[in-house]
This record gives sequence, C-alpha cells and structure tokens, in this order.
Amino acid sequence: MKVLQLGKFYPIRGGVEKVMWDLTSNLPAAGVNCDMLCGILPGEGPDAQDAPYASRTKEALVFNLPAGGRVFCVPALAKKAATMLSPTMVHWLRRHAAEYDIVHIHHPDPMAALALFLSGYKGKVVLHWHSDILSQAFLLAFYRPLQSWLIRRSSLIVGTSPVYVKESPWLQDYQKKCTFVPIGIDALPKADISSIRERYPCRVMVLSIGRLVPYKGFTHLVDAAARLPEDWKVIIGGKGPLEAELRGQIRALGLEEKVILAGYLPQEEIPAWFRACDVFVLGSVMKTEAFGIVQLEAFSCGKPVVTTRVPGSGIAWVNADGESGCTVPPGDSQAMAEALLEVAGRKEELGQGAIRRYQALFTMEKMIEKIKACYEKVILD
Repeated sequence: MKVLQLGKFYPIRGGVEKVMWDLTSNLPAAGVNCDMLCGILPGEGPDAQDAPYASRTKEALVFNLPAGGRVFCVPALAKKAATMLSPTMVHWLRRHAAEYDIVHIHHPDPMAALALFLSGYKGKVVLHWHSDILSQAFLLAFYRPLQSWLIRRSSLIVGTSPVYVKESPWLQDYQKKCTFVPIGIDALPKADISSIRERYPCRVMVLSIGRLVPYKGFTHLVDAAARLPEDWKVIIGGKGPLEAELRGQIRALGLEEKVILAGYLPQEEIPAWFRACDVFVLGSVMKTEAFGIVQLEAFSCGKPVVTTRVPGSGIAWVNADGESGCTVPPGDSQAMAEALLEVAGRKEELGQGAIRRYQALFTMEKMIEKIKACYEKVILD
C-alpha cells in the first residue's frame, strides 16, 4: 500500500500540517509506504531538527525521514487564507499521482483540492475533514463547488471527533461514508521546571498557549483571572494581533502581577511549561477551534484542563467534563473562574483522569492504528 498525504505547508508549526507530518513519519513502521506533498515559500529552508534529512531536487525540497516516509515541499508563490498558491503542486501531482494507491487529502486546503482535481488521479481518496471553512466567506464562495466535488470524490471522510463529523453542515448528506479518528501525539518528555517556577512563584499556575487572536478567547481568560486568588498566576504563551489589546485589558484591571503575556514559547521549552503548570486552559469561543491538540499535550503531562463547550466543535469532547477537567460555556468568564477553582482543588484526581484519557484515546500509536484500518477498508471496498 502506498499513500500520499496531500496539503498544507512547511515549516511545520502545528495543526493540520503537524498531523500530516506525524502520519508520514509513523505509518512506514506500521507497514504503510507513505509520502507527503506540501508547499514551501521562497526563502524558507529546513528547520534545524529536520536538516539532517533534507536534500534538494529540481522539483522539491525533500525530507527522507528516518522511519522511511518522504516529504516533498514544492515551491509556492504566496500563502493566502491559510493555503499555498502553488502551480508546481499541480504539476508534481500530475506526474506522480499514479504512483499511489490512496491520496489522503487534508481539508481545508483549496490548493490541495485544486491540485487533486487537475491531476487526473483515478485512485482512492481519503478526505481528512479537520475543520469547516468558517472565517473566509469570500474564499468559500469560490471554493464551494470544488469542496462539493471533493466530498463526492472521496471514498471515506475522516473527522477528528464524532461531534464535528455529526455537526458539520457540509457532511450531513454523507454520514454513511464518514468516520472519525482522534488526533494522537507522543507524550511530552520530562523536563526541568525549576526555572519557570522560580521566575513565577505562585500557589497555582494556570497556563494557556495559542495565537493571540479573537477566537482563542484570551480576553475572557483575563477577565476570569480578576476573579482568582491573588496567589495565582495566569501565563499566556503566544504572539498575535490581539497582544496590544490584551496588555491594555490587563493594565485596566490591575492584573500586571497576576497575568503574564510570555510571548512566543520556543518548541523546545513547551514540555517544561506544561509540566510546570497546575491547570491548562483552552478558552476558544468559535468552532474555528475544531479539536485543540494542546489539550493532549496537557493530558500527557497529567495536567487537568478547563475548556469551552463550543457548539459543533470537538474540543469539549476531547476534554471529558469531570474526568480530565471541566468544560464551561464559551465567553463566560465567571464560569471559567469557578471551573479553575474547582479543577485546582481536584488537580491530582483530574490529572490522573487526564493521563488515562490520553492513553485510551490520544496516543500516536492509537492514531496510526486507526488510520491504517481506514486505508485497509478503502482498499478492500
């Protein structure tokens, strides 16, 4: 069986492209010959950790991964609306598509869908439905016919949670060929937390990580912090266009000592931050947050989580209320503060529940096993 993961971009910074990279890295050990095709902007090169596996051909920057997978990064002209504009992707796929038994395309990615449409590929297609297109209404108006074609063309549609598959308006007529495979990750490694706890001394440390954009709900987390005890600290890691507004809100509420905007947290420091905190928060307020991989990182470290119950999103399914943490209505700062107090008081019990939930549903091994079963089903049908 030979499979191509299709879509998104390099460098890998999280989300959909991280799932694609993880599948390409781990499926060969499970007996699936797997490659990945994505776009790369001019001037971008391999990250330091990937450089040992990198080489260049006339067509692409290629990574020959240690376990056997290959990643082909073809030139793109620009990145718009979270997709690469890459005519080269079309040309590459037309030349190579027939080499694959299955093309596993990751949605939403209009460029990947267009490349598949124009490639003339006749084999099986697995559509990984990570999210609806929600914020780019102008883009969706043009993309909708191609999206409809992609849904019809697919042999199997894979969501990341049962909630999202059931609730997506675009999949209502195709439930019989839908399934779900939760995203899985490797557990974060052990890390020295002493420098973080010394820098931010407190009784309870609350951590939240994400891009500082409105749908992440950070303004509500800051409001919730005003209701928490004075010996708590709320650490927000990330950068983005909302930073100035958040700093103004923190000053206006007099929370400069309680709420810390820590800026971008380097990837190598992430395990220490998760292991240093007492509670993790994902306060997103829109369905744009479809799953919330950061919850899995917290679970793997034995940290309970407070999340929001966003209608149609899978984030509250990932975090089982009362088992691995608490869920609250989106945008309700009072409810968030109350949940943080409850979770902090039960952090040992809920932390153990978080580890159990991670091990039962969200390990890398579980994801690879279930995706391989999806491929086998598609090949046999």
